[in-house]
Amino acid sequence: MDLCGRSQRGALREASRKQASPRRWSRVNGWSWPLHTFQAVAWTTLFVLAFANFGIFVPLLPPNWNLVIYGVTGGLFCFHFVVHLLAISIDPAETNVRLKNYSEPVPTFDPSKHTHVIENQYCHLCEVTVNKKAKHCRACNKCVSDFDHHCKWLNNCVGGRNYRCFFCSLVSASASLLFLITILLYVFIQYFVSPEEVRTHPLYEDVSKDTWLLFLPLFPVKTKTLVVLGIGVFVLLLSALSLLLLGHLLIFHLFLSMCPDPHSSLCPLRSNMAQDEVCWPLLETSTSDKSQEETPLEGQQGSFCSEACRGHERA
Repeated sequence: MDLCGRSQRGALREASRKQASPRRWSRVNGWSWPLHTFQAVAWTTLFVLAFANFGIFVPLLPPNWNLVIYGVTGGLFCFHFVVHLLAISIDPAETNVRLKNYSEPVPTFDPSKHTHVIENQYCHLCEVTVNKKAKHCRACNKCVSDFDHHCKWLNNCVGGRNYRCFFCSLVSASASLLFLITILLYVFIQYFVSPEEVRTHPLYEDVSKDTWLLFLPLFPVKTKTLVVLGIGVFVLLLSALSLLLLGHLLIFHLFLSMCPDPHSSLCPLRSNMAQDEVCWPLLETSTSDKSQEETPLEGQQGSFCSEACRGHERA
C-alpha cells in the first residue's frame, strides 16, 4: 500500500515539473507579455455587448426612453472601460519591487538555503523587504502588495494598489449587464405582444413589417426578423452567462469585505482557498515552481501550512 502511495506521489511530482516552467523575469502589469487568452475574450465580449446595446436594441425602445437609457448605459460603459483599464495597467507590486529594474532576471529559489520564499518579511526572489500581507505571485514573478489573487481576465495581479479599480469594474460590469438583459427582455416581450412599440422610429414607415432596421438613427441597415431575433438570443445568452460569472465573483468579494482582515487566511471565506493556494506546491519537487507559489503571508502561517500539507500527504 505504501509503495502504491509513493508511486502516485512520484507521478504527481513528475506531472508538476512538466506542467509549468518558471518565468525568469517579472511582469509589470496586464499588458506585459505574454497576454492571456481570457484577456482577449474579456475585451471581445465587452465590445460585442456594447455594440449590440447601442447599435441594435436601445434604438428599439420608445422615444421617451431612448435618451435616458443611452445616458445610463453609456455612463456605465465609460466608467467600466476606465476602471478596467486602470485595473490592468496599474502595477500592483510592492513599493521596493517597483523601485527595482524589471529588466533584471529573478534568481532561482534554493530550498537548501531557505525554507520559504518570504522569511521575516524578506523575499529571496525579489531580494527586497516586503510587508506582512505581500505574496510572491508565480504568474507575475514578483511580490504583490496586499495580494488578493491573480486575475486571468485582467492578466494582472489584484492587490492593494488596484483592488478598488477591480471591484468597481465588477460592479459596473454587473450593472451594465443587468440593464442590457432588461432591455432585451422588454424588446422580446413587446415583439410578441405589441410589435409597434419597438418600431416607433419614423424610418419604419417606409419598410415592410417583416423588415427591421439596425444601427438607427445614423446608419440604418435593413434586415429580416429572424436576424434580429437570432442576434437578440445570442446577446441575451452571452449577457446571462457573463452576469452569472461576474455576479458570483462580486458576491464573493462583497462577503469578503465583511471580514475584519479579508487578506488573512483566518477569514472563513479564504481559509480553504488559502490552504490550497499556499500549500499545494509543497507536494512538488520543482523548486522554482514551489518557490513562486508557496509564499506565506506571515512566517507562522507558512509553518502551519507546511505542517498541514505534510500531514495531508501522509494521510
